[in-house]
Amino acid sequence: MLKSLFLVAGTAATLLMGSTALRAETLADAMISAYRNSNLLEQNRATLRAADENVAQAVSALRPVIEWTAQYGWSKNDTNVTTASGVPIDTTVEGTSASTALSATMTLFDFGRNRLTISSQKEAVLATRESLRSIEQQVLLATVQAYSDVKSAQEQVSINQNSVRVLQEELNATNDRFEVGEVTRTDVSLAESQRAAARAALVSAQGSLQTAREDYKAATGHYPVDLAPLPAAPNLPRSRDEASSTAQRNHPTIKSLQHSVLVSELGIKSAQAEKRPLITGSLSVSNDKGGYVGQSAGINMTQQLYTGGKLDSGYRQAVANRDETRAQLRQASVEVTQAVLQSYALIDVYKAQISAYGEQIRAAQVAYDGVREEATLGARTTLDVLDAEQDLLDARAARIDSQAQLQVAYYQLLSNMGLLTVENLKLGIPTYDPAAYYNAVQNAPLTSVQGDSLDRVLRAIGKK
Repeated sequence: MLKSLFLVAGTAATLLMGSTALRAETLADAMISAYRNSNLLEQNRATLRAADENVAQAVSALRPVIEWTAQYGWSKNDTNVTTASGVPIDTTVEGTSASTALSATMTLFDFGRNRLTISSQKEAVLATRESLRSIEQQVLLATVQAYSDVKSAQEQVSINQNSVRVLQEELNATNDRFEVGEVTRTDVSLAESQRAAARAALVSAQGSLQTAREDYKAATGHYPVDLAPLPAAPNLPRSRDEASSTAQRNHPTIKSLQHSVLVSELGIKSAQAEKRPLITGSLSVSNDKGGYVGQSAGINMTQQLYTGGKLDSGYRQAVANRDETRAQLRQASVEVTQAVLQSYALIDVYKAQISAYGEQIRAAQVAYDGVREEATLGARTTLDVLDAEQDLLDARAARIDSQAQLQVAYYQLLSNMGLLTVENLKLGIPTYDPAAYYNAVQNAPLTSVQGDSLDRVLRAIGKK
């Protein structure tokens, strides 16, 4: 009985493994692989974590700086003196000294300098997060392009292989007809020429497929094996106006520049704050070799009265930087809207092309069948048959290209709206949390008990 159970279980496992192995890779699978294996995403996640640390460093500037020093010294002095009676005396004096000191300094009041720096760094973090989202969109869109290119190239190879087969049959038939005197040597040469051209087209299609496969591996981390057909169109907005409105609210470039504008405005306030005083406090305790203990405390207030125009120049530069960033934001808004409308136009073009190529294929197929039939009756030449076959081949190839480009255009529209992300596509996998590391380091924890949450985050992302 137990043996039978193992046999049934083994058979079930084999069937399950077989069904899994035979499952075709979908576009969603490809995007998941790209998201998990992208070095570009990993690079920009590290860039974001570095930006998070800028906040921690700005926070640390509000805290005291405690340091200790230890000093040890040895000295030797040789002297030569002459007594009153004129007798020279040589003396040597050696000595050592040692001391230790502990000191602490802290900014007591800086008229908002550090607070402005913290706010600026926080906005820079938010801008960097949007840049990471933009990279995610680039990675996923490149995957869609690679997937569509492979599918298109595979179909191009298939129709070219079929064309070579058909033209070989046509050449064989032409040779047979030549043997019985129905056609001339010219007809045979035309058939041979067309077959050679088809073989060249097949080689070109195979080369394109190999290139597409390499692009696919670069995007996903593995070569395509068995790709599922291109999926149905993703959910798209109901109108151009809705798409443009969504893009203005959600596009990562716009949102990143919005945070950059805030950074530049805070930069103006920081430049103004540089003209204000700075109050610091200090404490120190020292102990020397002789047992003397010294203690000191003090408050220091400084202010730059004249810097040769440096502070005023810094303020003007901050204003110019703000104006530049605002202009970038306005231009990005224009370009995003333009890209959305262009995507819509391309979708309409590709749909119209696919419909037209479909009609062309139907008509070309009828024409090809008719010309072949007429050629067998002597009413058409071999050249007519070859031309009809080439027209059908061209129409099929053009429709394949348009179908692939339409698929890319759908996702390009989502990207232009800022919606081409793993979360919005609902791919059903855990995603990188850009706030996890920030939440762990924003208060500048030490690598100690206070840093336990940071240690957990580092282990979660595989960095410790």
